[in-house]
Amino acid sequence: MNRVVGIETEYGCLVSGEAGHGPDAWPARVKNYLFKKAKAGVIDLHYRDYEEPPGNGGFLLNGGRLYIDMGHLEYSSPECRAVEDSVAYDLAGDQLLQSALEALGVSEEVAFIKNNVDHHTGATFGCHENYLMKRELQFSPRLLGTLLSFLATRQLFTGAGRVGQASPLAFDFEPAPNAGSVPFQLSQRADHIVNDIYQWVQFNRAIINARDEPLADYRKYRRLHLLIGDSNMSPFATALKIGTTALVLTLLEEGSLPDDVILLDAVLATRQISHEGTGHAVVHLEDNRTRSALDIQQEFLAHARNELAGRDEETDWILESWAFTVDALANKPELLLGGVDWISKKWLLDTFRESEGLSWQDPWLQSLDLEYHNINPAKGLFFALKAAKGIGEFNQRMRRPAAMLQPPADTRACGRGMAVSMFQERKLPYVINWDSISLDNTPYLPMPDPFETYEGQLRTLLEATVEL
Repeated sequence: MNRVVGIETEYGCLVSGEAGHGPDAWPARVKNYLFKKAKAGVIDLHYRDYEEPPGNGGFLLNGGRLYIDMGHLEYSSPECRAVEDSVAYDLAGDQLLQSALEALGVSEEVAFIKNNVDHHTGATFGCHENYLMKRELQFSPRLLGTLLSFLATRQLFTGAGRVGQASPLAFDFEPAPNAGSVPFQLSQRADHIVNDIYQWVQFNRAIINARDEPLADYRKYRRLHLLIGDSNMSPFATALKIGTTALVLTLLEEGSLPDDVILLDAVLATRQISHEGTGHAVVHLEDNRTRSALDIQQEFLAHARNELAGRDEETDWILESWAFTVDALANKPELLLGGVDWISKKWLLDTFRESEGLSWQDPWLQSLDLEYHNINPAKGLFFALKAAKGIGEFNQRMRRPAAMLQPPADTRACGRGMAVSMFQERKLPYVINWDSISLDNTPYLPMPDPFETYEGQLRTLLEATVEL
């Protein structure tokens, strides 16, 4: 990729009666174990804002961040420049949390769930994507409309699947007449997205979060912050999510996007595609035509092939995987078992429903829906799937234990991870941010370029501290 990306994941927590503490306690206990016992990072010594006091979280040896957010344990992956790195470092969050549960001896009673819906309360929690973009790009209404069309339709391969629907539908002021119940849908977030673009995150969730916070040199960069994505169990789905979006953003920056795919209402279309439940939904465009979501994805793929094919090996892999996925969605979805989460989950649930004679309304299915997202390989239903050879090998290759403790070598996460290691060894009074590091009585080190590692500057900073 020609950009830096990162993923933020909020985890649900399930606890059985034998655990000794409720689900509200375990996120903090696991966080404390990872920082204090496992030495996976260094805890914040300062207030980050009024909701993040000292000790609420901290940065990790791998350059990422772990903290408590609204009661959830949240992991932010380090900055990555390669699709495979972005997947591996996303999975590193799962591996860190699971390793803590096992070390604490509670992996049979406590589970972290990588999903986006609490079926009991109706609450949703997020999987946010971050993409570095060029500051000089001006988002015109047509560019934004085209980007929203891609994001609304990519749930065909990024959706995690869900039993049922939000009730009542979030902010649905005009319910569709005779809409009926939704037994199974493609996306966990679709019912909770109520705006196309908006700044406030928690109570008015949008496809794109408009907050201009680049966490880098604001003169050169902007950060595209997406709220629409589901948390994926399949590493292949995560790779498609990041990779195809990165290619579409390259088309956008180069002025090569298709110009006839703008949706009449991207929020409504997101929900319609999800509720249709098979991947063959038809949506309305702003020019009064209708097209299938699959057809819109095929057009984005065709433009990406024409403009970007042959640029590098990674781009060609993304294009090849995108084409394989779109073709399988149209003709043979079973090829995507283990690769597309909603297809995988629906196959598992259909098999169970038929064997037990259950309806989609049976509460048992909601429990199985959650267990699909259990990050424990010994228990999670996702791990029981047998994927096609190519997808299965990719999924296995992305699980890199080293990613829990070592940062990517080609972004500023490398320097940040090195600083975390230094601060662990020397017990220095530090302040770490995504774009800066400082110590008491030493110069402040800005880190405005995510493509720079800052290793040399950090060594100089540490030497200055030793001299003092």
